[in-house]
Amino acid sequence: MTGEGKRRTGWDTQFADKADHIARYIATGGKDGYLWSETPTLLLTTRGRRSGQERTVALIFGEDDGRYILIASQGGAPRHPNWYLNILADPVVTLQVMADRFTARARTAEGEERDRLWTRMVQLWEYDVYATRTDRIIPVVVLEREW
Repeated sequence: MTGEGKRRTGWDTQFADKADHIARYIATGGKDGYLWSETPTLLLTTRGRRSGQERTVALIFGEDDGRYILIASQGGAPRHPNWYLNILADPVVTLQVMADRFTARARTAEGEERDRLWTRMVQLWEYDVYATRTDRIIPVVVLEREW
């Protein structure tokens, strides 16, 4: 929180906006927050690889044959996002899509599957632009509901 009279800037604003988005999504069962810039989002909850604490992020997603697809782009940053590093350590996650909250298992797509899903996801968002900003291969993550 900022002190009285202080304005949020940079990372403070970005963090507060993300936290607000997540809080609204949870409180309304996704009615407020599901669409972000007219693009669908879900909530991904991972277990912190060092802290062991739950971490929730709102992410754009796609679907493929009943599976959920995420791109670990972090806007083309040089490092993988923390949520991706967390699922490498523990692939069992919780997803919330609108009001539906459930356990899923994450894995990184490879080869032809990755290429096919990447092509689908760049039609949804400008991940191809993000790829030009980094030397790393941006991971494509497949999440399958655990029944």
